[in-house]
Amino acid sequence: MKLREKAKVMDAGQIESALVRIAHEIVESNKSVEGLAIVGIRTRGALLADRLAAKMAAIVNREIPVGALDITLYRDDLAEVAEQPVVHKTEIDFDIHDKVIILVDDVLYTGRTIRCALDALIDFGRPKSIQLAVLVDRGHRELPIRADYAGKNIPTSQKETVQVKIKEADGEDGVVVAEMEE
Repeated sequence: MKLREKAKVMDAGQIESALVRIAHEIVESNKSVEGLAIVGIRTRGALLADRLAAKMAAIVNREIPVGALDITLYRDDLAEVAEQPVVHKTEIDFDIHDKVIILVDDVLYTGRTIRCALDALIDFGRPKSIQLAVLVDRGHRELPIRADYAGKNIPTSQKETVQVKIKEADGEDGVVVAEMEE
């Protein structure tokens, strides 16, 4: 299956602005960053989490603990994804017990990835609360999950896909809506 790019909906500057806004919203909404940590879902969510932590640290003049979560083995569609799925390393080198965790992902779609991430995260301890930050919310939820912080809401059809490109992984920043070619 080949994808055909339909529209570029965010460029590098818009991604940067969205992350700055989300960082300010998180700081404002939590009143304090004491006991707050950020965990990104591999791969692009973890890269965005690093950027978000740096922006929040600049706002509050204090380092924010940041980690990366691999959810591969928690997926409910593991057999459909690959015969031999690639499992990456989860890197959470702080105790999440009683912390406010900001879970970060690139795109919120059906909610299934987030459900897997919640299961994986709980295996590391019992956080005080978990908030969700996403760069793009494209709708079409199958589970009752919503983002607390979203960079951009992009209405899409089921036939479309949202591709987030992050410089550290893809060589450029951008968000495009694409469609499967038949």
